[in-house]
Amino acid sequence: MDLVLYVHGKGGSAAESEHYKPLFPEYQVIGLDYKTFTPWETGKEIHGIVKELNGKYKKIILIANSIGAFFSMNAGIDAMIQKAYFISPIVDMEKLICNMMIWSNITENDLKSQGVIHTSFGEDLSWDYLCYIREHPVKWNVPTEILYGECDTLTPYEIVATFASRHNAGLTVMNGGEHWFHTDEQMHFLDSWIIKNQIKK
Repeated sequence: MDLVLYVHGKGGSAAESEHYKPLFPEYQVIGLDYKTFTPWETGKEIHGIVKELNGKYKKIILIANSIGAFFSMNAGIDAMIQKAYFISPIVDMEKLICNMMIWSNITENDLKSQGVIHTSFGEDLSWDYLCYIREHPVKWNVPTEILYGECDTLTPYEIVATFASRHNAGLTVMNGGEHWFHTDEQMHFLDSWIIKNQIKK
């Protein structure tokens, strides 16, 4: 049997994988509930789980949401994944962190000297995290389809479009869509996008 592996975003859970079971009736569908939250720890965690699953299934399809896509790309699992669906993926974490620093009026020197700074919008910015992603640029060589919401406030369209172009990925934009796909209309669009791309030659 083949596998669909779902990797959730921040605040999500492996239980979200239940939504995708009707869309992949011939696959085993499971969610990966990672327990760590830094790219170096979560990358190792995801890699280890995917390596184990790769020994049990003939084919693995990845569905990854938001930062789950970033963690997955950082995990070195390319050779074990046959196809990927990214929903509102974080494809340039350095740019996002730098934007958060601007929003909070934090300089690189501030972050370097303090190590970790808690922002007013609830995110902790880490100097070690920023250094790591600069030293470990994303490498991704999997046939990928991307779903992006027109009103995504975390990743500008130009960034996701550049990523799609560089990685020869398909890019679908939902007019009026948000970073978090959750309304009935958005989920219907998401489902239709997956179904369409399953049958696309």
